[in-house]
Amino acid sequence: MNFFATCPKGLEPVLFNELESLGVTDCRQTLAGVSFAGELAEAYRVCLWSRVANRVLLVLHEADEVETADDLYQAVRAVGWLDHLRASGTLTVDFSGQSQAISHSRFGSQKVKDAIVDQIREETGRRPSVDRLRPDLRVNVRLNRGKLRICLDLSGDSLHRRGYRLQAGKAPMKENLAAALLYRSQWQDFFSQGQGLIDPMCGSGTLLIEAAMMAADIAPGLQRREFGFTHWPQHKASVWRVLLEEAQARRDAGLAAVNIKLAGFDSDAKVLATAQENARRAGVDHLMHFERRELAKLSRPAKMEQGLLLTNPPYGERLGDEPTLYFLYQHLGERLKAHFAGWRAAVFTGNPELCKMMKLAVDKRYKLYNGALESQLLMFDIRARTEEEVAQAAEKAQRDQEKYKTEAGAVALSEGATMFANRVKKNLKQLGKWARKQDISCYRIYDADLPEYAVAVDRYGDWLHVQEYAAPKSVDSVKAFERVQEVMQVLPGLLEMPADKVVLKQRRRQQGSSQYEKQNATEHFFEVQEGGCRILVNLQDYLDTGLFLDHRPVRLQIQQQSAGKDVLNLFSYTATASLHAAKGGARSTTSVDMSATYLNWARKNFALNGFAETRHHFLQEDCIKWLKAQKGQQFDLIFMDPPTFSNSKRMHDVLDVQRDHVMLVDQAMQLLRPGGKLIFSNNYRRFKLDEAAAALSGEGYYPFNH
Repeated sequence: MNFFATCPKGLEPVLFNELESLGVTDCRQTLAGVSFAGELAEAYRVCLWSRVANRVLLVLHEADEVETADDLYQAVRAVGWLDHLRASGTLTVDFSGQSQAISHSRFGSQKVKDAIVDQIREETGRRPSVDRLRPDLRVNVRLNRGKLRICLDLSGDSLHRRGYRLQAGKAPMKENLAAALLYRSQWQDFFSQGQGLIDPMCGSGTLLIEAAMMAADIAPGLQRREFGFTHWPQHKASVWRVLLEEAQARRDAGLAAVNIKLAGFDSDAKVLATAQENARRAGVDHLMHFERRELAKLSRPAKMEQGLLLTNPPYGERLGDEPTLYFLYQHLGERLKAHFAGWRAAVFTGNPELCKMMKLAVDKRYKLYNGALESQLLMFDIRARTEEEVAQAAEKAQRDQEKYKTEAGAVALSEGATMFANRVKKNLKQLGKWARKQDISCYRIYDADLPEYAVAVDRYGDWLHVQEYAAPKSVDSVKAFERVQEVMQVLPGLLEMPADKVVLKQRRRQQGSSQYEKQNATEHFFEVQEGGCRILVNLQDYLDTGLFLDHRPVRLQIQQQSAGKDVLNLFSYTATASLHAAKGGARSTTSVDMSATYLNWARKNFALNGFAETRHHFLQEDCIKWLKAQKGQQFDLIFMDPPTFSNSKRMHDVLDVQRDHVMLVDQAMQLLRPGGKLIFSNNYRRFKLDEAAAALSGEGYYPFNH
């Protein structure tokens, strides 16, 4: 018989080696699996013992030049289906591939099912039915470039489902991927020598449980109640029973002989309880120690002299995750060097760049996939440090500590950090006098003046707001991270303020409504002043603070020109421009924005300044849609500051300020009274005013460098 064992992409060589170790001969590695030939007993053995395979398929028929639906139908009927399925039985079809005439897998699946059912009905007068959950027969059909392969799925449900994991944590690793990582990490060598395994971020315990089952010689399929061959008419129950009894005997002997310890740590007590329950269900909980422990406190258990540390840390799927993860990988590297000398470490991650923070030399790396995500398994040998190296490390730590102690309170971490500190001092000297003279408490101190230190530093009263700009791909991410840490260490001393009043954010290109989404939940609003207005800002909870500092000249201009006027503020954000208009004596203000969050913030600002909403209106609307709908309403002064680009789901149309500004200006100016003024602003650096928009303007176009 000819068989095909499937596996996730990248695991083909691991599966090939495993099948050979199971005594399977005539193996051939191909894309997404391994083909082999042999007796049915060999396929049963793979179903029972393979830790890496997803499915084991028995090849029933192959055909060439299959292009049309009729070709497919006739090829399927070439199989004698009553040999594999009773007329009263149930089936399901897994179809993959396509041709010019067969473009959808559902259509292909339907044609295969029709061919099988029609043949059985013609021969028996009865027809089998479809059962997608627990069929008697699972048919697997693959069509690729005219070549058709029809298989019987002997595994049934995917083999990675062992039966012990009824619960899992967030983004759990599949069991067969965990087993492949253990194979790649040479776990067999460790447990054969009685050495243990640690997973410092174990989640629901999959890596540890798979490791225990390997060491105790427990067949991964032993707990499964059914396979794809269970109701197959040609199933050889006696052959299967022998294999099952052998596996049960090996499990009992393995559990009695195994002499290893496994330790799993995690910061989440709830997920550890899940891991403990999963281990109990797998019958290996007595081999494990689970403990709630932060990574920063990781150390080698007293009774585990040597062994393997294998883990799958987070790798940053969400916007803004990376800065936090740099610290996590840094802690991991520090703990490994301090407590795991002589150990082997393996880290599986979808973001191998983060591993640079560990400051360890990579011994080997393997390219694998976690689902569709390209990932890597990186191997490290943690060598023991000599007494001289330990002493040198202690001296360096002392020298670094001394660098913090300068007369001015500044931190001189490196030549680059010293340059940064000097530039900030120079800027402060110039800006400080100006700010005091203008009675301004919020202003930008530094804006990537030195390209290597790509941050913006803004002062908000007695707080600092630091935004890290995303480094280009040409800049090493670890060096960029270390420079930002130097910035955060330098600033408190330079500005004589506590470190907890320096807030760091990472600036990334925003998509859709992400600029409106809450980042934290401190609800820490505090008051600053500008042009006689009291304004609430929040440096921690949102991407932006509630006050765009570069708009101060425009806001003051609006305040000076608003007396007795009706003022419209489009794309108003927290409506600080409207607030200045009210302060300048506007007859009314109307603020339009699609964010309820920021409009509520605007209402608080107006209330703080004693302005009632009877003359000041806040509209939650898509500005483009709202402009198109206005008829008859007139304003004396309009301020419009659209985003560069927005495709938020809450917007009626996609907005591109370069493409759409003529339309926006035209529609806004139709709302102006005779003698009125439109102030149009945007922050697109490469913005070019269209001639059509310039022709609408009576005064012209004034570029500002913010």
